Amino acid sequence: MDRPRRGELGEIRQLVERQLRDVDKYVRGPVSDQVRNQVRNSLGRWTDPRAKLERRKARAALAVWLYLFAALLLGVVAAVTLGMSHGGVADVLYSAVIGVLALGSAALAGRSGLRLRALNRVELPAPPPTLPTARSLAREPMERLADAERALAELLRQLSSPRSNVPPHTVQHARETGAEAASALREVADQLQALERAQDLAPTQDRAPLTSAVKGLRGQLDEGLDGYGSLIAAAGGLVAASSAGGPDKQSLNDASDRLHGLAMALRDLFPDRH
Repeated sequence: MDRPRRGELGEIRQLVERQLRDVDKYVRGPVSDQVRNQVRNSLGRWTDPRAKLERRKARAALAVWLYLFAALLLGVVAAVTLGMSHGGVADVLYSAVIGVLALGSAALAGRSGLRLRALNRVELPAPPPTLPTARSLAREPMERLADAERALAELLRQLSSPRSNVPPHTVQHARETGAEAASALREVADQLQALERAQDLAPTQDRAPLTSAVKGLRGQLDEGLDGYGSLIAAAGGLVAASSAGGPDKQSLNDASDRLHGLAMALRDLFPDRH
């Protein structure tokens, strides 16, 4: 059976996504969210880079064993044929051909082994966190957070370059603070989604406190993202100050101090989460 090509998989995924959006127009609630998440997770597991890498490793390992088995089998056949031959030219040539095939299989096994070794050394980046469902109030803040993390990572990469005059501990401090803040924001988003599910299942007369709590957590997310944005702005200012032909020391110190202060403020936003 032929495997679906990459383009066909993309078309299948787009078709499923369209069907899910159509269903979402008429069916809403925790059950429909669970169905959509299960379908998307199944598609994601097939297209995930880690799953692809594992499949490539499995194919390479299988090739190693198959080629080794073929080399061993051909080697035995060549030895037996040579031992049973009567010294004729045809028998010798036949054994030689089988021996060459055995050596070729051994070479292919070695090549597959090297490929497997190279695949085992591949290090993939951490997978992006799963976003909340489209109907959740946490979806838009988490999309903003993902964009903000990429922006901060690029700025800090530039500040870590040999051309930068920024002290390494300042960059490391900003990196650690950004990671801690992102983790705290995702915890808040998880709590918000849990409350949303409880709100969907609770009786109408009991939903008011849950609705208020959901709005409060959404406010915390917005506040935290504003602080994260200030951290990005300070890092961007530091990149600007450290470029343009050698900035003065005072500009660097001012930008570093501002970055440090914003980092501390962002850490203090969720003091009970550290």
